[in-house]
Amino acid sequence: MDRAVASIGGHPRPGQLAMADAVAAAIADRRHLLVQAGTGTGKSLGYLIPALRHVRSHGGSVIVATATLALQRQLMAADLPVAVDAVGGSLHTAVLKGRTNYACLHKLAGGYAEVPMLFEVDDAGAGHGGASSPLETQMARIRRWADQTETGDVDDLRPGPSPRAWRLASVSARECLGARCPLVEECFAERAKSNAERADLVVTNHTLLALHMATDRAVLPEFDMVIIDEAHELADRITSALTVTLAGTSAERAVRATAQAGFDADTLAATAEPLRQRLDAIGERRLAGGPPEDLAAAVSAVREGAREAVRGLDAITRASDTAAAKTSDGVRQFAQARLVELIEVTDAIGGCGSADVLWTAPTADDDAQDLHLAPLSVAGMIRGTVFGDKPAILTSATLSLGDDFAAIAHACGLDPERRETGDSADLGAETADDDAVGEPDGTEEMTPVWRGLDVGSPFDYRAQGIAYVASHIPPPTREGTPDEQIDVMERLIGAAGGGTLGLFTSRARAERAAGALRERLDVPILVQGSETLSVLVDRFRDEPDTCLLGTFSLWQGVDAPGATCRLVIIDRIPFPRPDDPIRSARSEAIDQAGGSGFMAVSVAAAALMLAQGAGRLIRGTNDRGVVAILDPRLITKRYGVALRRALPPLWPTTDLELTCGALERLRRR
Repeated sequence: MDRAVASIGGHPRPGQLAMADAVAAAIADRRHLLVQAGTGTGKSLGYLIPALRHVRSHGGSVIVATATLALQRQLMAADLPVAVDAVGGSLHTAVLKGRTNYACLHKLAGGYAEVPMLFEVDDAGAGHGGASSPLETQMARIRRWADQTETGDVDDLRPGPSPRAWRLASVSARECLGARCPLVEECFAERAKSNAERADLVVTNHTLLALHMATDRAVLPEFDMVIIDEAHELADRITSALTVTLAGTSAERAVRATAQAGFDADTLAATAEPLRQRLDAIGERRLAGGPPEDLAAAVSAVREGAREAVRGLDAITRASDTAAAKTSDGVRQFAQARLVELIEVTDAIGGCGSADVLWTAPTADDDAQDLHLAPLSVAGMIRGTVFGDKPAILTSATLSLGDDFAAIAHACGLDPERRETGDSADLGAETADDDAVGEPDGTEEMTPVWRGLDVGSPFDYRAQGIAYVASHIPPPTREGTPDEQIDVMERLIGAAGGGTLGLFTSRARAERAAGALRERLDVPILVQGSETLSVLVDRFRDEPDTCLLGTFSLWQGVDAPGATCRLVIIDRIPFPRPDDPIRSARSEAIDQAGGSGFMAVSVAAAALMLAQGAGRLIRGTNDRGVVAILDPRLITKRYGVALRRALPPLWPTTDLELTCGALERLRRR
């Protein structure tokens, strides 16, 4: 560890060493570990080095699953090379993403001709008419890049393509021809998979881990231990990955794909409009009792229409004298994938029960309604697949509230009472009937013993920062940002001279605050949505007096150490929306079981988001500043105690004058 830290110009950190020791012990004893490592601990090296040392000494392989593709890039580009060099030996690492992240050479060569325009664009980006659309220009650039790239990974294409363009250049796992593809030997996705199968350590993401857990096919290579980074997001990301959607246009898209493959799915086509009408009539809401009878009938009709289309497409494909037989394998596979997906989604919706959440919501493009289905809980799935007989390490900067790991334990299917305390060398694989945790459907499974550890942070939070709560203003309402909040923001930002990251719970609140503050203050104020997020964050980092205001995309992942971020403003407690279908369903289930859904779901979610937001302030040992929370409920409500426990241990105050004075001194210094 010392060698790795020294190689990047760092200094030994007690928390990092404690984490590395705990990870090494958990791997050696084949136990499960939940470890919170605060900002600045260096948790990536804290788990990579002991894991790689174990592999070098004992063999086996490691899966590291991160929350996002961006974190995958960081590990592969920065942390893993340092860790491998420190451990020594010939260790092989690889990154593995979902198939849609890789360009499909067969599709780019015309094997999936569902968009003929794509293959009429020459290498200069111009169609036969001599002009080119932006999409045509992008596709020409992607094709040139695909001829040169070694990886085919969309993250290696700069600037990145639009989502629409990339959809035309990639295929999903269901659309892929597999061994039947004429270019399978050159396939980027297959190369990445083969590379991962030979690797000692594979970096992937929560979504691919979820697919590995939920399907009977091996999405990931065999592994002997799993490390899950940013584990506070695991349950939500797995829920998202397992959510299925029946769009009002799903049947129409499948019909178009099937027609291109040579079969007219008339029965399926006739179901599209009735489905859309019934969804639009329901509007946006959670369907707590399952789909209404007329909607259930419409969904069933779509399912039967899709099944008939599959049979019809198979029949004419087998007939050598039909047009369908002469279409490419890619076109037929694309149509088959659309139909099979439609059958699976409608099957799931038709069979939904008390362990599922069903709701309607408008599409991103218009007010048409889509139907969504998600599992009420993924705890049993996580417990049964992650916490098996192989050691699992879950880590994050925000994994517990104080030293209480109960919320994350429940979300991952662990029993908080099974947490190890003291010396428990013989407890690693124990289970007990009386400690079993029931699933929503009433089934029970043994729950493993686990250890929870908080290694702290290298920062002296009380000396480096202030946590100010505006207790003198009225509580915020849902209607918008009150004038009293704007007044406090003006005082704070004026005292700081800018350098402010404003975290808001809605875009409307952020935009209203930005407009009002621009009229009152002479500092640059950026607001999310005016430019791409990466451009805005770069400007915020590079211009010390600039303010950046935005919503939840800024609460996590923004790293702006130094004077550029000396004030973080949080407009209100970030409770989840009361009409959020999954959270509201989980809250009701807890209430019905005799617990407090509000505390277990809403307060726990708000505490996690508060911790993430407040964590934007202190990113290095020389950082100084203020976290200002403009919501008096943090002081006046009983649940405020739990929320305050989630915050970094900054010096607390409700004195606005004192806080402004500290900011003014910081600005002058």
